[in-house]
Amino acid sequence: MDYVLAALVGCFVALGVYLLLSRSVIRMLLGMTILGNGVNLLIFTAGRLTREIAPIVPPGLEQPDGPIANPLPQALILTAIVIGFAMFSFLLVLAFRAYQSLDADNTDTMRVAEPVDEPNPPLSY
Repeated sequence: MDYVLAALVGCFVALGVYLLLSRSVIRMLLGMTILGNGVNLLIFTAGRLTREIAPIVPPGLEQPDGPIANPLPQALILTAIVIGFAMFSFLLVLAFRAYQSLDADNTDTMRVAEPVDEPNPPLSY
């Protein structure tokens, strides 16, 4: 099962990087989200997949009586999901405002600071 999840993490990261290299702002936004999900799955897989009980100590005992699941990767992933959703929401609003003000989704047409009629900078020194 670890090999399947490792392949899935590789697919998520590859697809995320591919979408980030696109010139469309919406594809970049989806690439950031897919890349974040790939990293979350990587952390989850690195924490070892087990079918153990929750890490709750029963009353009257000092430690659990059997093997327990590792709560640290789950806590890290939960935090990463919240941060990833907040970043997705922020980037979605930023992309929407950029589309409203520039009337473009392609990054080549969003060249406000670099006018088209200007000469290109020197390519070699």
